[in-house]
Amino acid sequence: MNQPVLPLDSKSFLIETSVAKALGKDLSEAYLNKQPFPYGCFDNFLDTSILDGVLNDLESLPTPEESFDRAQERFKASFSPEKLPDHTRNLFYALNSRPVIAFLEALTGIKGLIPDPYFMGGGVHVVSNGGHLDIHADFNYHNILKLERRINVLIYLNKDWKPEYGGSFEIWNDDMSEKVDSFAPIFNRMCCFNTSSRSWHGNPEPVSHPEGHPRRSIALYYYTATWSDARKPHTTQFKPRPGSIDKPDWRVARKELMKDFVPPILLRTIAKLRNNAR
Repeated sequence: MNQPVLPLDSKSFLIETSVAKALGKDLSEAYLNKQPFPYGCFDNFLDTSILDGVLNDLESLPTPEESFDRAQERFKASFSPEKLPDHTRNLFYALNSRPVIAFLEALTGIKGLIPDPYFMGGGVHVVSNGGHLDIHADFNYHNILKLERRINVLIYLNKDWKPEYGGSFEIWNDDMSEKVDSFAPIFNRMCCFNTSSRSWHGNPEPVSHPEGHPRRSIALYYYTATWSDARKPHTTQFKPRPGSIDKPDWRVARKELMKDFVPPILLRTIAKLRNNAR
């Protein structure tokens, strides 16, 4: 069997920091030269026994941390690592550790990466049959840690998955005139990319597994202490594909328009009234 891209020990999930850094450096040139933004796709990313253990843990799932069922993100659920069994939870901790950070810094050229101990928006993602996530740019600001979002790491958990089953990870250019790349979410494939307000990506083609299996993945996000108050934080920004049935996200557009034109004291009053009404 081929050596994993990042050979964490299958039991301890450990690796020497210097080894991890060197592995990331070997892959960095190809990663950084990708357009329209740096990205990479790496098969056989971890020892397969590690992800087999995750699949075993996912046979019984707790209540999801978040669930989405609207035009832009359909039949998607997110499960917090803190509510999952030890094996999977410990893997998340390892993927936030210094050696993995060293690997990602060397790969992406971004120094001072900070993992998210809250796993905000991250965790195990499950998209059921018929579900999808339209093309979007991610939220850019961690409002608890006050940090700038810089990198996404996605590790797929779907054995024997074929492109015709839908759910492929897609990368689009800025004016949405071209799908630049596409990757089926196959088992032990890792996709990583630098995030910005123009890093358009998603899995817009609905999941359509012939036996009804969902699309499952591990998602982690990394940050830097480079946020400036001169910048405008934003939530997830969706962008419809030309000629598709994708829907604009008018709900977010209305909220952002209100933030621009409504006095902050009035916004706080409206939010308070809504919370009291729940």
